[in-house]
Amino acid sequence: MKSQNIYLPNYSVGEDCYQQIPFLTRNYGSKAVVIGGKTAMEKAKDALIKGIEGSGVELLGFLWYGGDSTMENVEKLRREELVQKAEMLFAVGGGRACDTVKTLGDLLDKPVFTFPTLASNCAACTNLSVIYNTDGSFRQYYYQKQPACHTFINTRIIAESPYEMLWAGIGDALSKEYEVVFACRGKKMHHLPLLGLGISRTCTSPLLTFGSRALQDCKNKRVSFELEQVALDIIILTGIVSNCTVHQNQPDPRDNYYYNSSLAHCVYYGSSLIPACETHLHGEIVSFGVLCLLTYDNQTEERDRILNFNRSIGLPVTMEQIGLTEADLPVVAKKASSVVEWEYAPGNPTEERFIQAILDADRAGRKALAHGGI
Repeated sequence: MKSQNIYLPNYSVGEDCYQQIPFLTRNYGSKAVVIGGKTAMEKAKDALIKGIEGSGVELLGFLWYGGDSTMENVEKLRREELVQKAEMLFAVGGGRACDTVKTLGDLLDKPVFTFPTLASNCAACTNLSVIYNTDGSFRQYYYQKQPACHTFINTRIIAESPYEMLWAGIGDALSKEYEVVFACRGKKMHHLPLLGLGISRTCTSPLLTFGSRALQDCKNKRVSFELEQVALDIIILTGIVSNCTVHQNQPDPRDNYYYNSSLAHCVYYGSSLIPACETHLHGEIVSFGVLCLLTYDNQTEERDRILNFNRSIGLPVTMEQIGLTEADLPVVAKKASSVVEWEYAPGNPTEERFIQAILDADRAGRKALAHGGI
């Protein structure tokens, strides 16, 4: 194996964490451009300006990232004069905004700092981006040389974010432990993926313990211990695991591995081709994918435990709740079998078995809804 550079996420968390911007960016330059979602930048703008007040940091301007993490939007931003003048890129928003700016920073070799305004996924601190086609379907993973230099998690902004995004974030984070443990099974492991595997085992418990209260606090726009714990789980814990369990695009294919996600995300990527699923959030669909993975792996007891948790906070437990029908499943399975997660799944996964797991998970979900639980 060739030498590796190991980067673990750096982060600040708290209602006043933007006050740390001048200190934490001091070695990277003084001129920054803010790139993000329109609403996200609106929510974070005053806190950003206050955070750099009286320092040498200058915000050159605010640019919309384009609305989706596509290479077309990356290239458009690459041509922006403010981007070319900036020494640092500040990514503000959710996962797709962060993924767009991370890719841009990697191509331009400019340092990226992330400011997640949602606790909906771990994109703010990972060194990979999910890139979509302009029609919204999954295109590829783009691997950066390193994650963002620093991530600033403003819990006041998170508390005031849409309830649905935190809800979906819990659904996405629920997948981490089960997918990583599943994908690592039977593999010859060494230090870094072993570290990721170990940390992945800490991801589920905080969600089950604090998730319901965190959602209630988000609904009431209240910063709390529970909200912070769930936000750190979604953004940081799962992000650390991601950075430890992916090593791709190496000159020697034997050095590649991808244990970061598995069949739960295969359900999501397959459903990206189904028009009726387009209105459902990433983590919403992944949470049903977790039930499918646990069913596929014959972990019925654990499947039912997570199914009951999903029900308790309104996450989906049936195909109907995410817009899928049985007729869609061949398309879903065909797409699923084409992504990298499928390649690294243990054993020899088949489309037929994958479809059957989805149907069986759906059957369990419908039974639970009809009888008030399993």
